[in-house]
Amino acid sequence: MTATHQHGAPAAITRSQGTPAWRLLATLGFGGAFAGALIANVYERTLPAIRAAADARIQGAVQAVLGAPAGLDTLYLDGEKLSHTPPAGKELRDVTKVFVGLDTEGKRIGVAVEAAAPGFADDVRLMVGFDPATAALTGFAVLGQKETPGLGDKIEKDTAFNARFIGKVAPLTGTKQSTTEASMVQTITGATISSRAVIEVINRAIATWQPRLAALEQDGRP
Repeated sequence: MTATHQHGAPAAITRSQGTPAWRLLATLGFGGAFAGALIANVYERTLPAIRAAADARIQGAVQAVLGAPAGLDTLYLDGEKLSHTPPAGKELRDVTKVFVGLDTEGKRIGVAVEAAAPGFADDVRLMVGFDPATAALTGFAVLGQKETPGLGDKIEKDTAFNARFIGKVAPLTGTKQSTTEASMVQTITGATISSRAVIEVINRAIATWQPRLAALEQDGRP
C-alpha cells in the first residue's frame, strides 16, 4: 500500500491595515496645537522682558543723541499733526513719538525721532537727534541693523563715523573724501551703501518731522 502525502493549502496572508488616516491627522493636529500653545505661552511670558529691553534701548538712544538732556518732553503723532497728548483709543506703545530734550531752564535743545531706510542687507533703524530750528544734527544711534559684519556694521560700531555727523546740517550728502563742508559726511570705506543708508534715514527723518514741529510751534505750543 502506497502512502499518499498531501500538502495542505498555504495559510492565508493577513495584510496589515496600517494606521487609519484619521488617526494620523488627529495626532498631527494635536501635536501642532500643543506646539502652538507652548510657543504662545513662552511668548506671553517673555513679552514683558522683551518690551522692557526695547524701551530701555530707545531711552538710551534718546539720551545719547540729545547729549543727556536735563529733561524730556514727549510729543505724539495724531493723524498728520503732533500733539502734547496721545490720541484717544490707541495703545500708547503703538503711537509714534517725538522726544524733546530740555535744558535746565526748560528750553528745547533738540528732538529725537525714530526712522528707517533700506541698507545693504535689511532696513537700518536709527534714533536721530537734531535741532528743528536749524536742521543741525546732534547725533544718531543705531536701533537695528543687519549689515555685513566687519564692513556695514561699522555704522554702529565705528564711533568716529558717528561723530562725523554731529553739527552737520541736513539735507546731507555722502562723500568718500574727508570734508569740512557743513552738509557733507565722509562715508565708510568698503561700506558705502550702509553709510548712505544712514544719511538717507537722517534726511528722511528731518524732512518728515521738521515741518510738523514747525506747525506745532505756529499753534503756540512749542
